[in-house]
Amino acid sequence: MERYGSDTEGDEQETPLLHRGHDDKVQRAPVCCSSRYGLALLSSYGFFVVYSLRVNLSVAMVEMLNSTHQANTNHSSVCPAHTGPVQPKPNHMANVYDWDSETQGWILGSFFYGYILTQIPGGYLAGRFGPKWLLGLGILGTVIFTLLTPVAANLGASYLIAVRVLEGIGEGVTFPAMYTMWAAWAPPLERSRLLTISYIGAQLGTVIALPLSGVICFYLEWTYVFYVFGGVGLVWFVLWVFLVFDSPNTHPRISERERLYITNSLKNELSTSAGYIPWRSIVTSGPLWAIVVAHFSYNWTFYTLLTLLPTYMNDILGFSIQQNGLLSALPYLGCAVVAVLCGQLADYLRETCLYRTVIVRKAFSIIGMIGPAVFLVAAGYIGCDYTLAVIFLTISSSLGGASASGFNINHLDIAPSYAGILLGITNTFATIPGMVGPVIARALTKENTIEEWQTVFYIAAAINLFGATVYTIFGRGMVQPWAVRTSYSHGD
Repeated sequence: MERYGSDTEGDEQETPLLHRGHDDKVQRAPVCCSSRYGLALLSSYGFFVVYSLRVNLSVAMVEMLNSTHQANTNHSSVCPAHTGPVQPKPNHMANVYDWDSETQGWILGSFFYGYILTQIPGGYLAGRFGPKWLLGLGILGTVIFTLLTPVAANLGASYLIAVRVLEGIGEGVTFPAMYTMWAAWAPPLERSRLLTISYIGAQLGTVIALPLSGVICFYLEWTYVFYVFGGVGLVWFVLWVFLVFDSPNTHPRISERERLYITNSLKNELSTSAGYIPWRSIVTSGPLWAIVVAHFSYNWTFYTLLTLLPTYMNDILGFSIQQNGLLSALPYLGCAVVAVLCGQLADYLRETCLYRTVIVRKAFSIIGMIGPAVFLVAAGYIGCDYTLAVIFLTISSSLGGASASGFNINHLDIAPSYAGILLGITNTFATIPGMVGPVIARALTKENTIEEWQTVFYIAAAINLFGATVYTIFGRGMVQPWAVRTSYSHGD
């Protein structure tokens, strides 16, 4: 009979009971042309769409504003400006608007007010009705409202805010639904690899959307930013509908060897009580709240940089908009590369070196949270050394990619049957930094001095250190007792 002991004792038993024993009983299925890795690639494409639709407005906003109004509010940077040769701009005919800074803030932040609403419902609905259509329709809704963005902007700022809120509602179900999908598709010893491949799309969406949106705005018009990325999203939806299925048992083209490999490796981790959700056990779970604190802390730094790094590049370091787009994307490119490499290393340590899951998750969380904190603070003390500033900020975000193999997928370790709901809970709290972090940061940088930005970096670093400490103490790596309601005693 499989045993799922207490938090303190279970982690010591974890390797022989949950991982090594399972792999001995099942025949490994090849990686090449497999359905599970096909799902990873297609879901990566989906998160590319999700994040490109999330960040493209930040770049388009520059072109959506009346240039006369902008000129009256511009100020010189702290460091000497880096300007290249001025290129003649095509004659654009798209409408521009006289939105003040407060209105701009509401427009840019409105996404998160919708996003936070559907995290927990998304996890519940994915478990109840299946993740494929929930995720697909959630992203499709975001795509449709993205295509309507130019129309909404012409109608007025309030309409654009409403559209962004609806986009957030659509995207809010994506991560919980994807975790529910992976609960049925990812063998325990391949979780780090599969999930990092899947979520690298989020980083690539940021990396590509930031500079490409600038190029589209320059050579075409800002309206095409939403049309181009919306079209890319429509293509993804068609592929998702025809190629993806909720589980290996419902996939018509999966090989029998791969189906048995996945289902046998998961058979003692998934609850057999369909429809039952142990809410009380979930909300009182110490390991879950350790993930909540870590997720909140990490996202404070992530969202602060995501929304304000272009501002820092421009107002402090003096980089032009064209340079800004490319340089702002560098940290996320580094994060994507590190995330994939750490995913491979994490599963190697668990599978080949037989390190316990809890040790691997905590080690990568420490690297992915304390590393960024150190380099973020250091970036505030290099003055106008542009090269070091870009290097430190890039290293800071890149090291954050290690957390993808840490707390970020720990939901699947402690409760795979309810991973979507757990992700919905943690992501609800982790969305709060996106709503308040940048607001607090801008309130602290009214004069745009280096000293003010040092304060912003110190706050983000301190929150990161706190999250890493809490997770290191209270994090767990095994399936929790409340997550498996049936004890297998018939030779399993």
